[in-house]
Amino acid sequence: MDKLVTRTTSPFRRYLFDEIPWNTRMVGIVGPRGVGKSTLLLQRIKEQQGNGKYLYVSADNIYFTNHTLVNLANEFVKDNGTHLFVDEVHKYPHWSRELKNIYDEQPDLHIVFTGSSVLDILHGEADLSRRTLMRTMQGLSFREFLELNHGIISPAYMLDEIVQHKVDLRDLQHPLPLFQQYLKEGYYPFSKEDGFYERLQQIISLTLDMDILQYADLRASTAAKLKLLLTIIAQLAPYKPNMTDLASEIGVSKNNIQDYLSLLERAGLIAQLHDDVGGIRLLGKVMKVYLDNPTLMYALSGENPNIGNVRETFFYNQMRVRQDVTASKESDFRIGKYTFEIGGRKKGQKQIENLTDAYIVKDDIEYAHDNTIPLWMFGLNY
Repeated sequence: MDKLVTRTTSPFRRYLFDEIPWNTRMVGIVGPRGVGKSTLLLQRIKEQQGNGKYLYVSADNIYFTNHTLVNLANEFVKDNGTHLFVDEVHKYPHWSRELKNIYDEQPDLHIVFTGSSVLDILHGEADLSRRTLMRTMQGLSFREFLELNHGIISPAYMLDEIVQHKVDLRDLQHPLPLFQQYLKEGYYPFSKEDGFYERLQQIISLTLDMDILQYADLRASTAAKLKLLLTIIAQLAPYKPNMTDLASEIGVSKNNIQDYLSLLERAGLIAQLHDDVGGIRLLGKVMKVYLDNPTLMYALSGENPNIGNVRETFFYNQMRVRQDVTASKESDFRIGKYTFEIGGRKKGQKQIENLTDAYIVKDDIEYAHDNTIPLWMFGLNY
C-alpha cells in the first residue's frame, strides 16, 4: 500500500472524488473497468494520512488464498485501524456476506470498496443496500480530459448555464482540435499509456469473459453470444432494437435479448435510450441502443465511425451523468423541458422551429449564439 500511495502523485481528481460521503461507515464505488476507481482510493488515502489509520488491499491479492476479509478486518481494528479500502471486491468469493459481517461486528471501522459495475448489492449473498451508500463512476468528461491531459482547468457547468451561454473557457481559445482528440481516445484516463487501443480491447474482453459471466452467473457459452451482440451494435449504433431480429442473429430466445442488453449496459459497454414515461427514464421503451462512449466506437468500429453517430453518442454519454436523458418525438434528445437536435456545422432549424426551449447542438463550431450551442460545451457538465 505504501508503494502504491507514494506512486500516486497526480493532483488531478475525478469528478466523483468530492461527491463521495467518505465519512459514512460503508461506501461502494462501482463502474466500468479502466475509469480510475483504484486511483481514487489511493488519492483519498494519501490525502488523509495522519487522520486515522488506513489500509488498502486488492481483493485478488494472493493473501486471500488462506485469509478472509473478516479476519483481516478484525486484525486491522486490533491494530487501531480506522479505514479499510477494499479494491476490486468482486474478485473475492462471498464478498457481500463478509462485508455485511464486518459492518455489523466492527461499528468503528469505515469501509470503502470498489467493484465491477455489473455487481448488484441487492442480489448478493447478503443484502447490503441498507448498509451501503453506492456511487457509480463514469469515464472522463471532456472537462476532465482537458485538465488531466492538457492542464486546462474549467469548472463544471450546469445544463442551465450551458444553454444560457455562460460557459467561459478563456484558457482554450480553439477547443475543436482537442475535442476531436477526446472523442477518439479521451474517455479513459489511461489513454496516454502505450498501446492504448490494445489495452482497451483487453478491457472489453475481460468485461465480457469475466465480469459479466462470473458475476451475473452465466455460462461460458454466453460470452460468445454477448460478443456477437456487441459487434452487431457496434456496426449499427445508434440502433433501434428489433428484439426478434437480434435473437435470430445471435441464436437465442427473444426473451433473453433485453437481459443481455441490460448486462452490457451495466458493464459500461452500451447505453440504452428510453422514451419518456411520466418523466421516469428507465420505465420507458428502449428507442435506441448506443455504444457507451465515442472512444469505444473508435476502438470497435475497425474504421472511422459515422460522425453523426459519434456526435449523438457523445451528447448522450456526457449528459446522462447529471440528468435523465430521454428520446424526443420531435428531435434527438429531451432533458426536462429542453429539446436538443444534434448535427454538424450546417444543421438547420427546421426540425425544432415550432418548439419552445429547443436547441440546435452543432459540432465544428466554437461559440454559442441564439439557440445554437457547440457540441463540445456539453462535455463540461461534470
